[in-house]
Amino acid sequence: MTTPDNWRKSSYSGGGDGNNCVEIADNRTRVAIRDSKDPAYGTLTFPTEAFTPFIDALKTPHAGKR
Repeated sequence: MTTPDNWRKSSYSGGGDGNNCVEIADNRTRVAIRDSKDPAYGTLTFPTEAFTPFIDALKTPHAGKR
């Protein structure tokens, strides 16, 4: 996936200037995410079909978590 130009911020950006969130960009085959506070630092990319399970896993408490 080349560097996307369709980045958009999460609707859960937080108060103030809304910089406390991640941004996502997608196309038909890939979804990319990055930190909106430091967008040049790095990007994670996922196949489209893997993105929803990734987000669901972040929302699920893990038994071994302290």
